[in-house]
Amino acid sequence: MNKYLSIDIGGTNVKYALLDHNGNLIKKNKIKTENTKDKFLDKLDTLIYSNTGEIKGIAICAPGKIEKNEIHFGGSLPFLDGLNFVQRYKNLNLPIATINDGKASVLAENWLGSLKNISNCASITLGTGVGGGIIINGKLLNGVHYQAGELSFIQMDVHDMSLNGMAGGYSSAVKMIEQINRAINNPDIKDGKTAFEAIIKGDVKAKQIYEEFCKRIAYLILTIQAVDDLKRIAIGGGISAQPCVIQGINKAYDDMLNTNELLKQTLTRPEIVEAKFKNDANIFGALNNLLIHINKNNN
Repeated sequence: MNKYLSIDIGGTNVKYALLDHNGNLIKKNKIKTENTKDKFLDKLDTLIYSNTGEIKGIAICAPGKIEKNEIHFGGSLPFLDGLNFVQRYKNLNLPIATINDGKASVLAENWLGSLKNISNCASITLGTGVGGGIIINGKLLNGVHYQAGELSFIQMDVHDMSLNGMAGGYSSAVKMIEQINRAINNPDIKDGKTAFEAIIKGDVKAKQIYEEFCKRIAYLILTIQAVDDLKRIAIGGGISAQPCVIQGINKAYDDMLNTNELLKQTLTRPEIVEAKFKNDANIFGALNNLLIHINKNNN
């Protein structure tokens, strides 16, 4: 019995998979995320108990600040606040570990992805907000309060103290897509495909919005680099599948350095690459977190 159940709790779906200890995917599926605590837990109980006969551990990834396996706030799912899945399922006598979604993404990349074997690195997930995880000297950076890597709260506009002035709003990929669709008079403001077609075709308005977005991400990376001095940063999220995104961010970063000689000479440029894992990153990262916990307890 060499299977682990890995569960990624998201605002829309709960994705889950069976994997072996090397991260080989055996099968995966998803169920709709319920919007009340009782219904959510009923579904999660059914999912977990239906798999306990063939697994040797449970890995869970969830939004919110997670301190010693207890979820605080719950991000987009506030009813998760206070839940501790290790306690809830302790009767199963299986190793269980819970991790924040941003931290799971960097563990996935560092284990099997584009950050593999890199001791000082980070991942940035571009979506509604800006998710992130940081690894320093080969170890996940948690911080004293288990909130290191909360990139959405980095202040980027000193004149706006709302989320719109922080990276989560100021550098939102979803907002960038919406702005482009409005600019090109596309009634479906969530339509990423059409937005990127406009960018690639060189639509003046679309290109201007897109280049401003890339510049904002470049400035965010500069802030991270000034504090953490990383070798490589992986960019994930749905839009990272578009090759022009990594190209655009790299260009924006180089443009920034080329306009400031002191900056260019002082801060070594990190590698900015595409993340390997897309929508399944948290599945792999949660399992890696569980395996790290198991190895720590066995030593």
